[in-house]
Amino acid sequence: MELIRKNDYLWEIPKTGRMNVPGRIYSSSSMIDSVSKEEACKQVANVAELPGIVSASLAMPDIHWGYGFPIGGVAAFDWKEGVVSPGGVGYDINCGVRLATSSLHVDDVQSRLEDLADALYHGTPSGVGSTGSIKLSKKEVKKVLGQGSQWAASNGFGEDLDIRRTEDQGCMENADPEAVSERALERGTQQLGTLGSGNHFLELGVVEEIFDLDTAAKFSLFPGQITMMIHSGSRGLGYQICDDFLADLTRHARKSGYPLPDRQLAYAMIQSVQGQRYLSAMACAANYAWANRQIMMHRAESLIMKTLGISPNTLSMQLLYDVCHNIAKKEEHMVENRKTWLCVHRKGATRSFPPGHPSLPEEYRTTGQPILIPGDMGTASYILAGTEKAMTETFGSTCHGAGRVLSRNAAKKASRGRAIQNELAGKGIIVRWTGRSTLAEEMPEAYKDITDVVAVVHGAGISRKVAKLRPLVVIKG
Repeated sequence: MELIRKNDYLWEIPKTGRMNVPGRIYSSSSMIDSVSKEEACKQVANVAELPGIVSASLAMPDIHWGYGFPIGGVAAFDWKEGVVSPGGVGYDINCGVRLATSSLHVDDVQSRLEDLADALYHGTPSGVGSTGSIKLSKKEVKKVLGQGSQWAASNGFGEDLDIRRTEDQGCMENADPEAVSERALERGTQQLGTLGSGNHFLELGVVEEIFDLDTAAKFSLFPGQITMMIHSGSRGLGYQICDDFLADLTRHARKSGYPLPDRQLAYAMIQSVQGQRYLSAMACAANYAWANRQIMMHRAESLIMKTLGISPNTLSMQLLYDVCHNIAKKEEHMVENRKTWLCVHRKGATRSFPPGHPSLPEEYRTTGQPILIPGDMGTASYILAGTEKAMTETFGSTCHGAGRVLSRNAAKKASRGRAIQNELAGKGIIVRWTGRSTLAEEMPEAYKDITDVVAVVHGAGISRKVAKLRPLVVIKG
């Protein structure tokens, strides 16, 4: 597929054939050759064929093949004349990341990291199909779907600050539990407060480097600081909602005679009954995910205090921010010099709203939105801030992580004969895991270099570096 270099960090797929807009991929000279050979580039072009798409079909530097849309894909559709596609959100609706800061310095906990790893592993249900101690009726699950993080906080799992520092205050308002199937509700009754499997994790890290002193101070970050990052999503409930609507919208597209560049890109017009019903169900899964991460954070905080024998004041753990990766949202953006309501799909991409944006909490109005970019379990993670350039180029979006370069099967083959946990221990990283093949599938070489990925979005100006974190303790499913 032809890629035309536009500048140091941007390549374009020209508008050809049935494409309504060009494709644009953010990458670097060192990464673009491998990107150009991936099926994901074809997926960028396929998305450009969907009705109502505006400006361009976009991909971030962590691009790799996904279901329908590529992972790292961003596309915005006119709210009145465009479409919504479950393939542009993904199965793990509102898979996302939250980061909490503390008052602890790495020297305070270095000798207790093994104890903390054991406590967090045993106290955080993880793995495929894992269930937690919170057992809900379907009626109560519907309350979670309608209230999100606010349900968790009102039931003793957090406080008002947590709500304020969560994207959308942890609750999408258009959620309608009646749009969710009985099977999805059933899967949601026992999985609140659970981590899941695959690339999901709970991680204790240390602030290793600061790039922007002023912004870091406003984010309450300091060198040597202990942080906690949680990466998880909507669990079986979200998966079931996606599965239900993919089947429904595939039938709808076939019956309606919609042209599909890829059957995985089944869609409905946003203003149709089917489109609105999917958005309402998707919002329910997003709210479940926010409640899930909120509960895990609150419980992990208690586990840390109990293990170290310290008080809440000594730990002083506070949520920095919570961002979602897989979502479709109604947002207002400038299109051809006029404000336009759009449905912005971000699949494996993170919001990057600039200073002054009204959706941000007051304390971040001067800095821009905190952006959390996790790397693989053996390298680093980054904290960035949103920029005005992201609003003009990417609908306020940036990357969401490192991005895979090896499939899970390929990673397992490449790791044969190796003891990944020992390799990580040699780097000072303590890991606990549940699944038999988890460490092999998630080994560091399975991912792009997170530093290279972040360098692209920083160099392109669609987000800016604030701080770098190094992992100390990693809990995997």
